[in-house]
Amino acid sequence: MMDLHSSRAFTRRAFLSRGLTLASTAWTVPAFLHASATALARQTAGAGSVPGVPQDRILVVVQLAGGNDGLNTVVPYGDPAYYRARPAIAIPESSALRLSRDGMGDGVGLHPRMTAIKEMYDRGLVTVVQGVGYPNPNRSHFKSMDIWHTADTSGTGDGWLGRYFDNQCSGRPGGHECSGHAGIALGRTAPLAMQGRRFKPVSFETPDLFRWTGLDQGDALARAYEALSKEPAQAMGGASPTEAFLLRTELDAQIASDRIRKAVGQRPLVAYPGSNLARQLAMVAAMIRAGLETRVYYVSLGGFDTHAGQGGQNGAHANLLDQFSSAVGAFYKDLAAQGNDGRVLTMSFSEFGRRVGQNGSGGTDHGTAAPMFLFGPMVRAGVLGDHPSLSRLDNGDLIYGVDFRHVYAGIVGGWLQADADKVLGGRFKPALVVKKA
Repeated sequence: MMDLHSSRAFTRRAFLSRGLTLASTAWTVPAFLHASATALARQTAGAGSVPGVPQDRILVVVQLAGGNDGLNTVVPYGDPAYYRARPAIAIPESSALRLSRDGMGDGVGLHPRMTAIKEMYDRGLVTVVQGVGYPNPNRSHFKSMDIWHTADTSGTGDGWLGRYFDNQCSGRPGGHECSGHAGIALGRTAPLAMQGRRFKPVSFETPDLFRWTGLDQGDALARAYEALSKEPAQAMGGASPTEAFLLRTELDAQIASDRIRKAVGQRPLVAYPGSNLARQLAMVAAMIRAGLETRVYYVSLGGFDTHAGQGGQNGAHANLLDQFSSAVGAFYKDLAAQGNDGRVLTMSFSEFGRRVGQNGSGGTDHGTAAPMFLFGPMVRAGVLGDHPSLSRLDNGDLIYGVDFRHVYAGIVGGWLQADADKVLGGRFKPALVVKKA
């Protein structure tokens, strides 16, 4: 029978030779680890809070990847120029879900497949920010996405949410006092937006893949690992600095893995549709319900690069908007059933909109400005800003009216209550998208 000392040595050798093998290659090891195993143990108990930082507030980011067509999402049914530019794919005025509310939103409406978001809008849970973009727009998916992720028009540097964690957590997940899973991204790769200079998010595609596969290699290794996990301070007592670093990494990862997989194993409180985005948001809702310390979640829905066959009410774009709307609607019903809806602000964005005129293939090409959506009881409900002009264009493209970084500033300062200037690397007047506390 293996004693604790020999099991620690065996497990330490296994770690050094194999490392923590996760079946999901997208998982990202946190950049800074606990100062000691004791601090790691405190993390598992959920200890610690930062004075002045709202621990109960959560931000969920929904990325609509591919360049969502804003004109068929928030439909300018009151402008005849819209129908002249899109004779085959425009949404009929009679079908648009009208957004008129308290003198805002006259002449615009949602796509008819966005009924769940319209219901939320009518309950005061949605903000539509019109005409969002940035100076000198770039029509490359990759470059424009980098610009949105870094909040820098050069598209270089750290992610804006990564900088938020760097500033709030002192770059030490679990140390002062952000847990190692304070930021979670669902997908194959961790988005640039979540990657800071010191803080890195946890990223995984499915909870079953987010685990240490060494346990599959036999009972001896499983028992040794369990002994090491239960007595981390003793295990690291005689370790070299390199060994201690690796052991802290492995243990931190295992704790996150166990807690996350246990959380998402709960049955949702409401029924979700069968889309991939709905599956992601159901996992987010489960992790929130389980009380994880995660402050930012990141999910995505792709397929918005609709160059051909975009359709109007029943085409590819309509189906995507239906998935987006129904998933968000179910998510907030779940959060409300938990009593957590007031804690969760959700923001959606896409890297750019589409051109005003339809193309010869029944689709739309890369454009510029597009709407953003914010969801939750804390938003300033309604339609903010004027719809971009369809007659005064920049070489066939919409001219943006709101720099997306002003929306970010409103979220960082108004909801997360952090220093937006430091996070965004410049001074941007906060858009009033969140109610005052």
